[in-house]
Amino acid sequence: MRRVSPGLGPLVLGLALAAASHPGVAALVGVGGANRPLATGRLAELALNHLLLAATGLAIVTVLGVGLGLIATRARFAAFRGSIDTLAAFVQAVPPVVVVALALPVLGFGGPPTLLALTAYGIMPTLRGTVGALDSVSREARESARAIGLTPVQVLVDVELPLAAPGLVETLRTALILAVSVTAVGALAGASTLGTPIVAGLQNQNIAAMLQGALATAALAFLGDGLLLAIAGWIQPDRQQKAA
Repeated sequence: MRRVSPGLGPLVLGLALAAASHPGVAALVGVGGANRPLATGRLAELALNHLLLAATGLAIVTVLGVGLGLIATRARFAAFRGSIDTLAAFVQAVPPVVVVALALPVLGFGGPPTLLALTAYGIMPTLRGTVGALDSVSREARESARAIGLTPVQVLVDVELPLAAPGLVETLRTALILAVSVTAVGALAGASTLGTPIVAGLQNQNIAAMLQGALATAALAFLGDGLLLAIAGWIQPDRQQKAA
């Protein structure tokens, strides 16, 4: 039976948070003055921009982080493993806000500095999660695969990655949450995201708009997390059946 239940909780919570960001609900936090919620159309536009930017950043982080993790766990590159990890940790040590500010003179306003911050902040956890997942594969499994004549690439694709799949899913979940949250910081660089009403709300003391931006950002994070868990639950039975 297909298992989608692991993602059900985050999906339900994400939908509840999305409903709570509706203008009719957000308007209940205050009346009059500058406390004006965003219209549904504007909120949806910001959510779509936020989603596209976060998805692009997540794709970049996945390619770089998982790729570096694969390199670091290969025997021929064992001598560089510590250096790769140190470099990734150094890049993440700089806060996203600082990365965005430093990138503005070079990359300008909008998406580019936000993507740079997403990449810098997401590589280290993705790298370390990938390394941890691959290291969890037993030596016996690798040696058995080599004993039957599998090439190093076949060992990686047919043995290591399937066995490391649960850890890789958890790694991607972390990267996804980071991508969604850091994308909100891009509003400081002029990117049109769900961080925009948060920043504007802080400036104008518009609590309703701030609440909408925060709730909608959290909704995207939980919906993405639930979808990833549901996909993993959908695929996992097939792998277990093949292994049996």
